[in-house]
Amino acid sequence: MKPTREHATNNSQTYFVTSETWERRTLFRAEPWARLFFKTLLSHRGKAYLLHEFVLMPDHFHLLITPSIPLEQAVQFIKGGFSYRAKKELGSNFEIWQRGFSDHRIRDAEDLDLHVHYIHLNPVRKQLCETPAAYAYSSAYPGWKLDPVPQGLKPVSENQSGGTAEAVPFQNSANPKPPQRAEISTAPNKKEHRI
Repeated sequence: MKPTREHATNNSQTYFVTSETWERRTLFRAEPWARLFFKTLLSHRGKAYLLHEFVLMPDHFHLLITPSIPLEQAVQFIKGGFSYRAKKELGSNFEIWQRGFSDHRIRDAEDLDLHVHYIHLNPVRKQLCETPAAYAYSSAYPGWKLDPVPQGLKPVSENQSGGTAEAVPFQNSANPKPPQRAEISTAPNKKEHRI
């Protein structure tokens, strides 16, 4: 008997979500495209989801969100909403997104920390900037207002350090290289969705 799939619903769970552009085109190197993506992303914030972290790369995005509606619908608001606005406001008449998206349900504070650092270090690893705070299309860049993480995902100990500068586990002498995308996206609870 096949096990039933855990459906991503509005149960106050936090998810790491990834989606790519069609054929990995670098659409978001163009500032009008990036600006429109953020307008779309922020227009649903607070209504469809809480936004905890993000990075918009030239050909994909990563988000940490807590949806208040089914996850599939929240991602559709972002991707479908962007596609609609790109056609209307940017005159786009081509396919923008690959079908579907990947998600990983955040289990605890350690899992959250791993994914926050992955998001922050993604543009550094791709040599788009030297430090996470230097990449304007990331929540690591100063000035972005984010929603707080759910109480259950906050570190248990008050002695535990927070913030990117002290907590980056990938910049030590034993493991100087951050995990590759495949290391995070092959987690056993990763799901693929078709939208």
